[in-house]
Amino acid sequence: MKKLLLTLGAGMMAVSAYASNTPVTDLPAGDYVLDKGHTSITFKVKHMGLSNYTARFTDFDATLTLDPADITKSALVASVNPLSVETDHALIDPEHKFNEKIGGGAEWLNGSKFPTITFKATNLQKTSDNTGTMSGDFTMLGITKPVTFDVTFNGAYMKKPFADVPALGFSAEGIIQRSDWGFSTYVPNIGDDVAIIIETEFHKK
Repeated sequence: MKKLLLTLGAGMMAVSAYASNTPVTDLPAGDYVLDKGHTSITFKVKHMGLSNYTARFTDFDATLTLDPADITKSALVASVNPLSVETDHALIDPEHKFNEKIGGGAEWLNGSKFPTITFKATNLQKTSDNTGTMSGDFTMLGITKPVTFDVTFNGAYMKKPFADVPALGFSAEGIIQRSDWGFSTYVPNIGDDVAIIIETEFHKK
């Protein structure tokens, strides 16, 4: 126990040695790569009027090109592999191959034919010092439609603890109507509105 406390104490001291809450305007400009270990992409959809069912993707990537002098001139490109969908249903019924059906089935995300879901930001707007909107082109099932996310800037480091690189993180949420992409399987028993929730961190490339 004493050894554990000493280790935790040393870790806390190491973190405190770094300057936190760095203004985004102080970060260096350029490309930032996704910290996949601290990123999650989750979606939520109404199920039979009983719950808001959640699932997630495990294979994704993104690049942020930051302009700290004018954050609205920054750029973001992201991609998701629909075949990487993970549901808790698969844990209780592995024989059903639920993940494979949702990710690859023609009536679902059809990742076998359309292997990538992409988002390319086209317009960034600030709504306060740490919030804004991010609009862009969302491509799924071979169809591209505009989508807007509400974004919260969570913080930044000039040197992120243990990574020793400039870093920043944000949260984003948006809602799509999946039928706009021709994906209306079991609507309305499974909702048309799909909430997308993103938690992410980026490191300077």
